[in-house]
Amino acid sequence: MASAAKRVLLTSSGDEMSASVALHLAKRGCRLVLLGDERGLRSVRERIVGSLNSATAAVEVVGLDMEEEREGAFAEAVDKACNVLGGLDAFVHCYAYEGKMQDPLQLPEEEFKKIVRINFLSAWFLLKTVGVKLRDGRRGGSIVFLTSIIGSERGLYPGAAAYGSCLAGVQQLVRTSALEMGKHKIRVNAISRGLHVEDEYPKSVGMDRAKTLVKDAAPLHRWLNAKNDLASTIIYLISDGSCYTTGTTIFVDGGQSLVRPRMRSYM
Repeated sequence: MASAAKRVLLTSSGDEMSASVALHLAKRGCRLVLLGDERGLRSVRERIVGSLNSATAAVEVVGLDMEEEREGAFAEAVDKACNVLGGLDAFVHCYAYEGKMQDPLQLPEEEFKKIVRINFLSAWFLLKTVGVKLRDGRRGGSIVFLTSIIGSERGLYPGAAAYGSCLAGVQQLVRTSALEMGKHKIRVNAISRGLHVEDEYPKSVGMDRAKTLVKDAAPLHRWLNAKNDLASTIIYLISDGSCYTTGTTIFVDGGQSLVRPRMRSYM
């Protein structure tokens, strides 16, 4: 399951989850470019370099506004990242925006558009621009989208209709694009992650209540660990060990989605 020396482009909002994934990849020798808000990601890079005790860690930052509606902006950012890396082996899309829990009938138009721009439109533009790079490089590669159980038919909870619909679209995009891009040796997969205690839904019911009732609501009796529970699956999906895996959504949710229809009664 070798991932050493892979050249990886990873999108991040600077959140703990994506920053931890980046750290795990860097520890395994991957060369990284972090894509997103440049100022915030500079501090993430500094933390990674500090954790590795190496001033020469192969982690760089390229700025990109994920609300941009111009495809060319994404192409320019990906071009810049590939020039920094000297090519590209894998792309991991961790950037997401859920917003506050809201009744869909009360969701403001601008908030809806923001959710769509960040969670679906950017995913489409990045899939296309990264796919072109991997195709033209003639070596293929791996594309991984980090999504959530709210985008899956067995992972529903109230208050996130727009967000969940976007992630459902991304999971379908994974399947259809894998079908089309396989001929270029490009693999496309997704991870459907479970909720961690600081996601909007647990926060909306109250942190103390969420922590207390998780033993009734999740088979493993805990929320997702944002620092450690996702990295191994991402490492697998970008590695040569997953060379025959494509068009698949892997659930890393501790079984949360198995009881999700009952979650609301618990919470």
